[in-house]
Amino acid sequence: MKIYGIKTCSTVGKARKFMKDNGIDFDFVDYKVESVSEEKIREWLKQVDINILFNNKGKKYRDLKLKDLNLDDEGKIAWMAKENYLLKRPVIEYDGKVMVGYDEDRYKEMFLG
Repeated sequence: MKIYGIKTCSTVGKARKFMKDNGIDFDFVDYKVESVSEEKIREWLKQVDINILFNNKGKKYRDLKLKDLNLDDEGKIAWMAKENYLLKRPVIEYDGKVMVGYDEDRYKEMFLG
């Protein structure tokens, strides 16, 4: 299992704590240290809708004034690859699957059930 995110993000912290508390081993990839490639993003998008993966609620989105650009899907992909802070967090890869965000009930179902 791999968890992608930012170490200082509270949502990522909840996901990491859930895994640790339940004895689930994982590798952590910090966007600040290791960038996520466009290729990896396209891989995730085979399983996750772009509007779930693309973070249009965060500070980076507002700071870059991306709303003004009316981005299409290709534009969103290019921006997520360029600015990983535009990826919703956390992104979890496990058993060939991809999950975005923190949802304790879903985690219990997926990882403990």
